[in-house]
Amino acid sequence: MTITFVTCSWARSLDADLPLLLEAAHQRGIDAEITEWDDPEVDWQTYDAVVVRSCWDYTTRRDEFLAWAASVPRLHNRHDVLEWNTDKVYLRQIEAAGVPIIETRWNVADGDELGDHAEWVVKPTVSAGSKDTARWESPADVYAHSAALVAAGRTSMTQPYISSVDDEGETAMLFFGGEFSHAIRKGPILARGEGIRQDRDGRGENAVRTPTPAQHEVARAALAAIDHVLGRPADLLYARVDLVTGDDGSPLVIELELAEPYLFLVLADGGAGRLVDAVAARI
Repeated sequence: MTITFVTCSWARSLDADLPLLLEAAHQRGIDAEITEWDDPEVDWQTYDAVVVRSCWDYTTRRDEFLAWAASVPRLHNRHDVLEWNTDKVYLRQIEAAGVPIIETRWNVADGDELGDHAEWVVKPTVSAGSKDTARWESPADVYAHSAALVAAGRTSMTQPYISSVDDEGETAMLFFGGEFSHAIRKGPILARGEGIRQDRDGRGENAVRTPTPAQHEVARAALAAIDHVLGRPADLLYARVDLVTGDDGSPLVIELELAEPYLFLVLADGGAGRLVDAVAARI
């Protein structure tokens, strides 16, 4: 049994999940290695499973990345899942399927209704690591940020800033092979007044969290909606459902991470082993 965990060149040394996954695989007698998705010397046919991990450069090379994914056999998660999930317009579809998400407006222009909120977050629909994302108090800044994204040929999304994040953070719920593995409190990333930054790091100030029954219910509903939207079982090897708490205390989906989520395995006792076992069960 031979598997590879796939990254990109600059993320290879940054992804703290990778060494843990290699160790867990080797402990189980599984041949495992790390490869880079755009390495032309790799023969993807030789692996029993190709597991997409920290391909974090896809945001600027999305077409190239998806073409690669379409060419790789035994890929996890599947190409159609990656294509669907790497553009956050998917939120429209899961909302239409009944999943509660943060109120979202698309490509807002000067004068468009923003809702009665104290602050907003503007971001592009294809992004990672909070790049080109900012938290604004002024509607004028919201309109200008959205207009700049649209002028660059990108789709913008505008959401109210959820105030509970400042104290409670986000809840990231991790599922491997369809089974709940662990949950993490992600600390707040967007600071008031800092504007657009490209150097945020969401891997710090995190801790293990025990999800509430309501969070479990919403996370499961989000995963079920994927099958509905795709028209067939997504058969996810891994999934991360990021939740925040709305003003009424109910969980809201901020994002589904099915392409290249950081899994916080350093904080999850046995988490790397659970993912490797889920891979092995598919071979």
